[in-house]
Amino acid sequence: MIRKLFLSIALLPLTVSAADYRLTSPDGGIVLEVACGDSLTYRVEAAGEIVFTPSPLAMTFTDGTVWGVQPKVVKKNYSESDSQIPSPLYRKSSVRDRYKQLTLTFRGGYGVDFRAYDDGVAYRFFSLDDTPRTVTDELVRFNFAADHEAVVPYVLDREGTKKTFAQQFNNSFENVYTHAALSELDPQRLMFLPLAVRLPSGRAVCITEADLESYPGMYLNHDGRGTSLRGVFPPCPKATRTGGHNNIQRLVTETEPYIARIGGARTFPWRAAAIVAEDAGLLDCDLVYRLGAPCRLNDTAWIRPGQTAWEWWNDWGVYGVDFKSGINTETYKHYIDFAAEYGLEYVLLDEGWSRIGTGDLYQVVPELDLPEVVAYANEKGVGVLLWAGYAAIDRDFEGICRHYAAMGVKGFKIDFFDRDDQELVEFVYHAAETAARYRLVLNLHGMYKPTGLQRTYPNLINFEGVFGLERVKWTSPEEADPVLYDVTVPFIRQFAGPMDYTQGAMLNANRKNFRARTEEPMSLGTRCRQLAEYIVFESPLAMLCDSPAKYRDAEECARFIASVPTVWDQTRPLAGRIGEYVATARRKGRTWYLGGITDWNARTLTLDLGMLGEGDHAVTLFRDGVNADRYAQDYKCETFRLGTSRQLTVEMAPGGGFAAIITPINRQTLCDD
Repeated sequence: MIRKLFLSIALLPLTVSAADYRLTSPDGGIVLEVACGDSLTYRVEAAGEIVFTPSPLAMTFTDGTVWGVQPKVVKKNYSESDSQIPSPLYRKSSVRDRYKQLTLTFRGGYGVDFRAYDDGVAYRFFSLDDTPRTVTDELVRFNFAADHEAVVPYVLDREGTKKTFAQQFNNSFENVYTHAALSELDPQRLMFLPLAVRLPSGRAVCITEADLESYPGMYLNHDGRGTSLRGVFPPCPKATRTGGHNNIQRLVTETEPYIARIGGARTFPWRAAAIVAEDAGLLDCDLVYRLGAPCRLNDTAWIRPGQTAWEWWNDWGVYGVDFKSGINTETYKHYIDFAAEYGLEYVLLDEGWSRIGTGDLYQVVPELDLPEVVAYANEKGVGVLLWAGYAAIDRDFEGICRHYAAMGVKGFKIDFFDRDDQELVEFVYHAAETAARYRLVLNLHGMYKPTGLQRTYPNLINFEGVFGLERVKWTSPEEADPVLYDVTVPFIRQFAGPMDYTQGAMLNANRKNFRARTEEPMSLGTRCRQLAEYIVFESPLAMLCDSPAKYRDAEECARFIASVPTVWDQTRPLAGRIGEYVATARRKGRTWYLGGITDWNARTLTLDLGMLGEGDHAVTLFRDGVNADRYAQDYKCETFRLGTSRQLTVEMAPGGGFAAIITPINRQTLCDD
């Protein structure tokens, strides 16, 4: 009965009455209209172009109550805000939070906040009383006016076995993007967020959610009718079992007939859409960060961003030494020496340091003297991070934090969440708060997209939810094209927040000679593409995925990578189009860092660097070599004075890229003239 009611509500926009309330963005470019007829709907325009036609919103509870049907307004309030949010661990040092808001309170003890920003819109439900409630479902619709182009990540299902939505809820939030018209999207498949839609004017719309606390994550689905996308939510688990990869996942075996249980007055997650004039606007859109809950930590000065030497991707690939490499004390001391030599902040011990299959993170393998390794790292000024499976660390999360923090460990990479139901989301908040009490940073893998939690708990310093280089390690170009993905993901997934792509391969290949393999893995595209990704990709905790030996063989490139900051004072998109190319500039202090990558088309970009201001500047440029189309490791590093035109022209090979450092002329540069 409830789903039939939601279906009838979804069709109501065809006959809905005129808007009752109107909200404009601070610059007047975006208009959000709200109608309170038989159902509650919203409509959005940007510069006169229709973004969403009237789209319904509602929530249904197990007692039969439905918010958003026959809504009766008892109070309205218009407000506006213009403030600065400090963001020291982000892509800029401070975020401007400027919006106008309409708050409607309805009979029945609930309300809705609507916000209009200059670069997007958002709404959220809120409850007014302390009545415990059980949410059966939430109606979320994004109704588009026409059959626009969409760029979406389906839940990954290579074997074609995930026939039901229930099966698709178990996923790692990693897949390449599908480009298709809205009407062509597969009604049998779920899409995880964010996803993008391009309007006829070229305006880009990126849909996601924010402030996801004690509530399940949202997927979108095209139900086979029209050009509308609807929200779909995983139900609450009723029973789980430990299983999956090395017995470290918690698999849902039975579910409840509802999606969330709530108690007390609270706000619900924001349903949000960035709306920008062109694709490049998504590269520096702070909508998710603004909508995240304010920081809950009194002290964040201890949180240390930085770069990490990482052994799993290169298969503990140490050579030229007098010990057998592997998961042992000597190998990790070698990685620590490398990190100290290159000024890296961390070394990550990935899966294998504790006994595999036991689910007991207190049992360290006998070949590894972990206290000795941690003490050695701390003496060298290098922090140690430990990998952990979700089910294993959840057995005694506080005890594990206490034990390893006392040893001197600086944080955890927690992996194989592979869910985002209410239970899992609550664990993530619990983990962030608990880890912060022990001054531990977290990097979450097998993880849903960021929803602003990096603002609420800044010690949650990175997220996966990305088809990163670890996927490339065993994926052929025929199965998935990472070069196309790399010029898509900065506009969509990265719009939500930082991502642990784990770049840095020094063995680079074109499509013809690439091989997927475990030992001595390679990347697709040029060497300069890998360098550029440390600037194009936002990653406060950035991995160096390759072997110390490989980096020492490529000293010039390794020193460049090690010199790149991971948090920034300013970010400036330079150029870009989804699925084709991207170029980004980021500033730390007085120094600018530029990175750009292209698809499989060779490309020349002329970039406007007017943001440099007055004075002479020196450019250190890493660019694709003349033979990079055949030999992907071919590159050239050159230093030159930037002309007064403040323009930089760069040529990229197919699958190529460039990276540059621009400094005041009296600063030392990396390469000789």
